[in-house]
Amino acid sequence: MAGELIYAFRIMRLPLLDAGGAAIGRLDDIVIIPGAHGGSPRVLGFVATSQRRRIFVNAGRLGSLDSDGARLRSWDVDLNPFKPKPGELLIGRDLIDKKVGDETVSDVALRAANDGKQTYWEPTKVRLARRSALRHRPSYRLVDISEVPALFSTAAGAEMAAEAARLRDMHPSDVASVVRNLPLTQRKQLADAMDDERLADLLEELPEAEQLRIIEGLDIDRLVNVLEEMEYDDLADLLAEMPGEQRTRVLDAMDEEDADVMRRLLSYDEGTAGSLMTPDIVIFGHTATVAEALAEIRDPEWLVSIAAQVFVVQPPYKPPTGQYLGVVHFQRLLREPPSMELGRCVEQEPTITPDMPEREVAERLASYNLLSVGVCDDSGRLLGAITVDDVLDRTLPTGWRQRRRVNAGTTPR
Repeated sequence: MAGELIYAFRIMRLPLLDAGGAAIGRLDDIVIIPGAHGGSPRVLGFVATSQRRRIFVNAGRLGSLDSDGARLRSWDVDLNPFKPKPGELLIGRDLIDKKVGDETVSDVALRAANDGKQTYWEPTKVRLARRSALRHRPSYRLVDISEVPALFSTAAGAEMAAEAARLRDMHPSDVASVVRNLPLTQRKQLADAMDDERLADLLEELPEAEQLRIIEGLDIDRLVNVLEEMEYDDLADLLAEMPGEQRTRVLDAMDEEDADVMRRLLSYDEGTAGSLMTPDIVIFGHTATVAEALAEIRDPEWLVSIAAQVFVVQPPYKPPTGQYLGVVHFQRLLREPPSMELGRCVEQEPTITPDMPEREVAERLASYNLLSVGVCDDSGRLLGAITVDDVLDRTLPTGWRQRRRVNAGTTPR
């Protein structure tokens, strides 16, 4: 329907279709965000009911939107409950029936557009209704959104909330690029407007010194909630840069188990394998099956580099584990029968000690073409693993992120 108007009331009755065209829910509302710096508002996504849950469907996940329904590009669906965020407007909830002078908003028309990278939808027209004592039926007129700019704007205090909404589905590294160009005051305002998980993702993409400036002033409860969303190795780097008194307050306020993990990671010297390591890896016993391992690594919460292999150990199964037995890569898991025990397909790969210098860790990963390498103590217990992305981040020249963004030339949408 590129170029054609499609009305919100029509959209909010359409079925939500999976990639194969089967109905899996129904669209209930449309989420829009105000335009940046006076630009046009844009559809961020849709609220749908699926399996008796109200969920959010990002507009970029749709392959088509027409009279047949809203069809997803892929088969996976995020069933987390929808929670409206500051800076977002819902057409059905916030705009329909809203007063504009002596008229009322009765519908909003959208138009599909393409920026050369993807198709998106933006509000272009508003249908206004006026009731009169002399007429039984209201009269209608269609106006351009430029005639009712206040309808799509947010309060001045919500400006950063709207910016956070615009950045919600960008890659964290691209969000970091945007944030680095903001004055410090606006960075902090944006951090306040972000949810905990999104702010944690952003912090992981920034140098520790900038992380400290952004979180300065957060109350301890919010700070701990954000830090507990970070990857262990990134969090250890940040805690190591904190003043001692602040670090102690944070560790004392954290979950006891997480705090113990962090104290253990902080005990390793900077520049060693231990300081790069994460204990948050996929671990099973030798009697677990291929089916169990595949089910676990399908979890989208695992990083790609972590989910690429399963570490097999003797109990206990949390680092520091029992005796390390080996590793099974996901390609091997795909080739074996689901009922096979991991102990029958485990591979012996070299591990490293936590005191190995970072340079040697990089050489080990390169020599064996590994996405990650296990870290074991002198007794052969698995302590964690180091992934290739963390090694690259540490071994690339200082400031490589800034140079990458400058070379990119433009800020991504």
